[in-house]
Order: sequence, then structure tokens, then C-alpha cells
Amino acid sequence: MLYEINEKVIALHNQGKPVINFNVGDPDQVTSPEIVNAAYKALIEGKTKYGSSAGAMKLRERLAELYNVNAENVIVTPGSKWAIYSILSLLLKDGGNVVVPSPHWSSYELIVKNVGAELRLLKGDLESNWAINLEKLKKMMDDQTRLIILNNPNNPTSKVLDRKNFQDIVELANERKIPILSDETYADISFKKVKSILDYDGDHILVNSFSKTFAMTGWRIGFAILDPELVQKMVKLNQITISNVPLFIQEAAIKALDLKDDISNEIREVYRRRADLACHLLSNTKLKFTKPDAPFYLFPKCDVDSEEFAFDLIDNGVAVVPGTAFGDYKKYFRISLTTPEDSIKIGLKKIAEAFT
Repeated sequence: MLYEINEKVIALHNQGKPVINFNVGDPDQVTSPEIVNAAYKALIEGKTKYGSSAGAMKLRERLAELYNVNAENVIVTPGSKWAIYSILSLLLKDGGNVVVPSPHWSSYELIVKNVGAELRLLKGDLESNWAINLEKLKKMMDDQTRLIILNNPNNPTSKVLDRKNFQDIVELANERKIPILSDETYADISFKKVKSILDYDGDHILVNSFSKTFAMTGWRIGFAILDPELVQKMVKLNQITISNVPLFIQEAAIKALDLKDDISNEIREVYRRRADLACHLLSNTKLKFTKPDAPFYLFPKCDVDSEEFAFDLIDNGVAVVPGTAFGDYKKYFRISLTTPEDSIKIGLKKIAEAFT
């Protein structure tokens, strides 16, 4: 459904019809010129050859220092999506099942099904503030459960896991000897402090990306931090598939890390203002929602079929994503605040009119 909406938006743009894009989580900020210049400098210097399938050692060492691990625990990938795909394909090659709290990023579901494993969705709800129900999680796990995937902060709810809830989940996973894959793509720009999976004991996996923190979605660079043995298996997979992330992009990523505090602070404040604006403009409507803990999304509950609403809304010049793109959430839809503030005001007022 997410991709159907996107295709319709593209078609309307091609017809010269303006649409406010609340449907994609792609920051409207440009990549910092200093990051761009670092890539350009690397190109001029001839960093256009093959590189290590594990990633450039300089970048791996910088990430290892940042996360207090060893460089052998780090692998650089073409976006976090490839890291997730690689990990799932390796851990699930003999089958098994994966438990994913829902609502969830659609790629988890598609990847699990693509590698031939069973997907078990643990449905959450607005009324519990999107907490993960531990008893339901226990019932979903069995001797064929190979992995739990957590997205913290979550896409589409923009909620950060409560620390006690997170602690209980980790303790349960450790007790059952089941690894957690924690996708922390939005953690560095979260409004609320995020506890990382690496803060806990256990043989768990962190996946992250440069896309959201540094407005580098199209650069396609991410990384994973995990057991060195699994890193080496991922390296072998990279060798026969993507070879390596281009060296000049890795040089840009190193520069991004140099600027991390300044850039993340700036982007965080932009989206904090947008989240506050969105909550204000929708507060007097029939919509129900939780205030975002992080960029970029709002996930309101409505009293209509969100698929029908989304397609009708596009005809009114605003694109959102129905909740069915993120699980069994037909009465919800996702708003992405990755568009300039003037457009946000116009788009949200149109949504508010529909639910006043």
C-alpha cells in the first residue's frame, strides 16, 4: 500500500498536479555541504576503486569508538535495509520464525517472507501508548523463534520504548537465548533519550543508518554491530553481491560523524517544532494519537477506512499512508512531517477539516 500511494503521487506530479508529500520518510533537508565536499574530495583523490566488503577500516574504527565496541564487530552496508536483509537471510536460512511488534516498518515483513521464514506480528495499540505486551510476546516465542526485531524509536508511531518495557524484553530474550535485532535508525535524532540494545548484556544486534540523522537517504550507507562471526558471514555475502559501499561515500560518512552533534541537534529541533505544530493543529479533531518521541511521524487513529481516506485525500492534494501498510491498522494512517513548514500547515489543515 505504501508503494501504491507513492506511485500515484509520482503520477500526479508528472501531470503537473501539486501534492503535499506526507507519505515518505525522506528528510527535506539537504545533505551538509561539508559532507558533500568530503565525497567530492575523495573522488578527486581517486577513491573510486574496490574496497573492503566489511567497510573501510577508518570508518569501522570510528563507529566502534562511538559505540564502545571493537572494529571487528562493525560492518558497513549500503543502507540499513541491506544490513537487515543480510542478517535475516543468514539467521533464517534453515527456516524458523521471527517476532515483530506491530505497527512495523513494512520492509521487515517483506524481508522475512522473502527469505522463507515465518513472520509473527505482535499487535500493539494506541491505548497502551504502544507498549510491547510481555505476556503476548512470551506466547509468540517457541523453540523455532530465531529473532525478535525491535524498531526503537518506532516507524510509524515515533514512540521510544519505555526503559522498563525494553529491559523486560531483553531479559526474556536472554532467558530464551533469542537474539534481538534493534533497528535504531531514528535514535540519534530522537526528542527523548533512547536506550540502545548495546547497553544491555546478551548476544544482540544493532542496525543503524546515516540516512535520517544526516539527511543522506540517497547515499545508501548504513552499518550493523554484531558478533564477529556473523560479521564475517555478512562480509562473504557482500563479496558475492554488492562488493562494497563506494569508498567516496564512506569518506562522506566519516565527515558526517565529525559533524554528528551539530547536525543531529539541528535536525532534531526542526522536527521537534514540526511535531509540536502537528499536534497543535490536530488536537481539536476527532483523531486520536500519541505525541511523537522522535521524528518524523504521526500515526493517528481515525473513524474511517484509512485506505479509502488516503486515496480520497490525494485527490485533495495531500498524500498520507494508510495504516494497513504497517500491519492490521485499517483505522490509522501515517503522516510524515518531512516537508517544509508552510506545506505542513496547509496539509494538516486539510486533514483536520476531514475530522472536525
